[in-house]
Formats: sequence, structure tokens, C-alpha cells
Amino acid sequence: MREYLLTLCITAAVTYLLTGPVRKFAIVAGAMPQIRARDVHREPTPRLGGIAMFFGLCAGLLVADHLRNLNAVFSDSNEPRALLSGAALIWLIGVLDDKFEIDALIKLGGQMIAAGVMVMQGLTILWLPIPGVGLVALTQWQGTLLTVALVVITINAVNFVDGLDGLAAGMVCIASAAFFLYAYRIWYSYGIEAAAPATLFASILMGMCLGFLPHNMHPARIFMGDSGSMLIGLVLAAGAISITGQIDPDAMNLFSGSERNTVHQTVPVYIPLLLPLTIIAVPAADLVLAIVRRTWRGQSPFAADRGHLHHRLLEVGHSHSRAVLIMYFWSALIAFGALAFSVNSASMWIVLGIAALSAVGLVLLLLPRFTPRAPRWAEHLVPPRYRRRRRVALAAEAAVASVAYEEPTSHEKAAQEREEGVREHRSPVTTGVSGVNGATAIGPRARFLEGRKAESSR
Repeated sequence: MREYLLTLCITAAVTYLLTGPVRKFAIVAGAMPQIRARDVHREPTPRLGGIAMFFGLCAGLLVADHLRNLNAVFSDSNEPRALLSGAALIWLIGVLDDKFEIDALIKLGGQMIAAGVMVMQGLTILWLPIPGVGLVALTQWQGTLLTVALVVITINAVNFVDGLDGLAAGMVCIASAAFFLYAYRIWYSYGIEAAAPATLFASILMGMCLGFLPHNMHPARIFMGDSGSMLIGLVLAAGAISITGQIDPDAMNLFSGSERNTVHQTVPVYIPLLLPLTIIAVPAADLVLAIVRRTWRGQSPFAADRGHLHHRLLEVGHSHSRAVLIMYFWSALIAFGALAFSVNSASMWIVLGIAALSAVGLVLLLLPRFTPRAPRWAEHLVPPRYRRRRRVALAAEAAVASVAYEEPTSHEKAAQEREEGVREHRSPVTTGVSGVNGATAIGPRARFLEGRKAESSR
């Protein structure tokens, strides 16, 4: 565990320290696109945050290679090299997209090529544990197609959810934390060395996200861009592929005892098939809804819009930070709920706890629809907008103002017109003279623009 924590800390430190210089480089390089109609932020923000995350990945792999207990991962398996090759390719495509806005089909082709590079180096699905059927061996073509599909779906799911400050990095960090605990349990409790690469990938992914989050929380100073979202999506998919399709369930020695005990004990065999789906459940649901919504409207599935889940949370009335925290909550509930179910599937308390937390999540989703009313004895403990007396006083003031307002008489109207005429004949404020806080600078600025237009017409 200490080696994994050290790798996590080194990855997070390198990512955090490099994000600041990368931000300055992105500003100089012009990787600050104009604000689009679907964007939530109000000011142009530099991208290319994936550069710092990629170097954090490289630092984590380099440190792990020199640790005594993790060196066997690199000597006995080719999966870390396969991950680094695919990550370098997808990262390069993302950097080009952040700078030059390449076509969506080109990005899709690059994602498939990156997945193919990992398959060629041994990171592929060899078999699938299917409930009710058992262990099903896959042919080379079946394993390749399934691996490529899983990589592409995961990359695009993470890319689709990257719409609010800190949303994608936080959700992937939560998912990788649950995945790390599951992979570490298989590696440590069952003594299966084949789970070590997936455990290493999850720890490095957590470090990448934790190191980037301080720069990306609202208000974000830098975005990860496609270079970062596609990168962390590929690392997440690589860990799922490593532990799902390359660990033999027979090595866990679970098939013993009565039939009922065997059913409960073999849940960890099937969880690798389900846990990657639960990890990306929220991004995948957003991806499916986006495709259905755009196809129903006659648009391309790759056309951008403002109909994602995080956009709908903002439309309901949630603030930026609250919408992000709600998405965190649902991701943690799904991922850690599946993890708890894999540890003890026979416990009814786990099911009841998940149901209770789901009810809490639904209440949080609908919170802006309710008007909170604090009791009179607690009004001094809450902000003024939640105080009943304050609302009554404001309503009374509004009623008095509406009653007190009367239509001006004809003499008053004439007096107002004469006063307005006098104001129009007053001399304008000269250039360079300003009122409080430069409030009268609007007038001179307009005259400057008129002067420049006149000079240009000459």
C-alpha cells in the first residue's frame, strides 16, 4: 500500500506543479478559444491542462518502475508500456484539438488507433465472466473489438461530462478511488499478481486528478481540454480492461461449499464486468441521452448543445458548485455502492443504505424547487433571505410603494419636460473629467470612438 500511495503522491505533485507553467504556455500559444453558446464560463480560459496530466502519468510510471514491490509489474507484464503508448497517442491528438479544433471523426479515428496500439501490446480482453454461463473465452477478433469499443465509449463518456469546472476530474477521481480499492483487494486478499497493473493504473489516475483539481475548481484558471479528458478516460478504460478480461476467476478459489455460498462468493467474479460500467454510469447515461436527443432532432450525434446533465442542473436552479457536488454525490454512490456489494452481497443493510442515499440524492436534485422557511426561533441563525419577517417587510414595502405611486398631473408633467430641456442644453463633460470611480467615462469613450471613425473616413 505504501508504494501505491507514494506513486499517487508523486503523480499528484508533478501534475500540480506543472499546471501553472502549462497555463502560461497555453496563454502564449493562443489555446484560449472564444466562449461558445454551450459554454458555462464567462471569460476565455486557457486549455491544454492535459499536458501537465500526461507528464504526471509519466512521472508515476517512472517512480513505480524503481520501487521494489512494483517493479515486478513492469518485468512480468507489458501492460504499463501499452498504456503509455496509447496515452501518448491520444494525448497528442487532444493537444492538437485544443489548439486547432480538429474534426470529431478524426478524433474518433485517433481513439480507435490508440486502443488498437494497446491491443497490439497485450492490453486486451481475453475472456469474460458472464453470470449464469461462466467463463467465456474470446477469440482474437472478439477481444480486439470489445477492447476498442470499451476504450472509445469510456473516453467519450468522460469527454462529454467535462462541462463544468472540476466536474470531470472529480468524477474520475471518485471512480478511480473505488476501482483502486477493488483491484487492491483482489491483489492483496486473493494474492493474484495479475491485478497489480490495474491497481497501479488506478493510483496514478487518482494522482493525476487530485493534482489538477486545485487549478480546475470553480472558478477554473485552466481547463484540461480534450488532451486531458481523453487521457484520463483512456487510463480508466485500461484499468477496467486489465482487471476484467485478464484475471482468471478460478484463481480466487471461490467455487467451494454449498450452492448458496458459492453464489454469494462468486459475486467478485462478476463485479469486474459491472464495476467499469458503474464507474462511468453517470457519464455514460449523459452520453446515451445526448445521442438520442441529437438524433431525435435530426442533428449529428457529435453536435454540441446545452442539454447535458450538468446544464440541466443549472437550469433547475442549482449554483455551479452545487451542481458539481451533486454529480460527485451520484458518482460516489454508484461506484462505492457496487464496491460494497462486491465485498458482502448478502447484506441487506447495503441495499437499504444505497436506497436511503438515493432518496437523499433526489431531494438534493429538487432542492431549488422548494422555498425554505426557517422557524421564528431560528431566524437569527439563517441568512436574511430565509427570514419570514424580512419577506413580510419587503412585501409590505412593495405594497406601500404601489399605493403611494400616483399618475403625475399635467402641471407636473410640464415641469418635468422643462427640466429635461434644461439638461439637454447643458454643456457636456469635457474629456478627462470623471465622476466617482470614473462613472462619466462612458461619454468621452463614445466621443473617442466617433473621432476615430472620422479619422479613418479621411
